Amino acid sequence: MSGFPHRRDDMAGHPDAFEMRERYARVLGVHDVALVNGPVFLVGLFFAASPWILHFAAANGDLAVHDLILGAAVCFQALGFTVAPERMTGMSGALSVTGVWMVLSPSVVGRHPGRGAALDGVILGGLALALGLVSGVMVRRANRVL
Repeated sequence: MSGFPHRRDDMAGHPDAFEMRERYARVLGVHDVALVNGPVFLVGLFFAASPWILHFAAANGDLAVHDLILGAAVCFQALGFTVAPERMTGMSGALSVTGVWMVLSPSVVGRHPGRGAALDGVILGGLALALGLVSGVMVRRANRVL
């Protein structure tokens, strides 16, 4: 015990510090998170604001609230990909499922969704699905390297 530093936040004296730094650099170097996180965040942000941008919030209040909550969830997911990519590797599948739900939700949640709401769901849901699949491929490739 006497060989370890007294401060808990100082890892310089840890016997495995070099190996941990090397592995952490490999994990972050293989995951090209910046390529996916920005577009995922923008998809979520636009999906959350789209009922008011595309003017279908007044006609479909339930769908507007749904889109706001689901868009915020996608934004939080993108933030999680950015802040802790090593912990969020399994969430790319959830993003794909969310994309499929975004495509289906105007017909399920909305009462007679207009063209704007339907196109919004199809376009942004398709983008979320594609980004989730790209993220999943990147995670699988990274796991093979490690």
